[in-house]
Amino acid sequence: MTFKNVAFAAAVSLALIAETAVSGELVKIKDITGREVEVSIPVDRVILGEGRQIYFTAALDTEKPFGRVVGWRDDFKKADLDGYNAYLEKFPEMATIPTFGGMKDGTFDIEQAVALKPDVIIMNTEAKSATEEAGYIEKLAKVGIPLVYIDFREKPMQNTDASMRIIGKLFGNEARAEEFVAFRQEQMAAVTDRLAKAGDLKKPVVFMERAGGYSDDCCMSFGNENFGKMVDLAGGINMAAEFIPGTFGTVNPEQIIASNPDQVIITGSNWELFVPGGKWVGVGPGADPVRAKEKLAVLTERPAFTGIKAVKDQNVHAIWHQFYNSPYQFIAVQQIAKWLHPELFQDVDVDATFKELHTRFLPVEYRPGYFVSLK
Repeated sequence: MTFKNVAFAAAVSLALIAETAVSGELVKIKDITGREVEVSIPVDRVILGEGRQIYFTAALDTEKPFGRVVGWRDDFKKADLDGYNAYLEKFPEMATIPTFGGMKDGTFDIEQAVALKPDVIIMNTEAKSATEEAGYIEKLAKVGIPLVYIDFREKPMQNTDASMRIIGKLFGNEARAEEFVAFRQEQMAAVTDRLAKAGDLKKPVVFMERAGGYSDDCCMSFGNENFGKMVDLAGGINMAAEFIPGTFGTVNPEQIIASNPDQVIITGSNWELFVPGGKWVGVGPGADPVRAKEKLAVLTERPAFTGIKAVKDQNVHAIWHQFYNSPYQFIAVQQIAKWLHPELFQDVDVDATFKELHTRFLPVEYRPGYFVSLK
């Protein structure tokens, strides 16, 4: 695609946008990277830079989670097939929403995006470098389409509340966003406050494996953020933190054996469309706990886990991978805390918390299956 073609499509679309624009308040919004972006709010037409951004859209536009979505990336079905099917069952119209490739992998179609006349494009911060290198922000700005960055993945514990407030402002649902933020903070405090009162607890060493069984490689993990930070907040020591300087990285099998973690937690999801018949653990909404436990047990037989304490004690667990990229991380923190300190958090019912989240904020019913343990 040439820039000349993009410019032509952009010019045509600009005229269409001018004809169909709905009067709104033009405001400057500071996105999660600190950029000031002019947007006419509330937005009515949104392109989601990732399909899994429906996790936050659904929490704010609960009755019509796809009402503003005119295009989205094609990852939701592939990365979270069970979650996708749960939404598709209730909202079959979502199957007709135009899909895009990603900016990060260079498959985003800017002509297609312009033709959809969005009021805003919402992108994850991980796409920022690729977006800037391709000059997408400038090209979109020429036709009056702002791009706003949010973050639930790179530094979610720092940026989730702020990201929800940004989206709430874009959608004209600021009160709803604040309600969600208050619920999230309350549920996080149910763990952190109790740990603070408990005083000097022994913190187990935890190895978090990212997408175990997705490939034959071993082992992807987390540094001081994302699931690594969740382990810290849940009263554990993230084994990989000293070996991974950023949010994501790898730890070699020999290091896992040498560190001899007390517990192992592996993230998983239904990745049948990515890796058919793979060794991944398919936890998620409505997952079969028996099958998930069988697949989890198989992963402990890999050389990286030879003789480690976690396997000997059967303190090996699987957790829904998508907590790493959604505003629901507080659910993961509660569940990890129960695994690490079962006596202290014996009365915490994580399924009840997750069910309340669905009842209050989400348009689909809660279906258990997000966690499984060997023990």
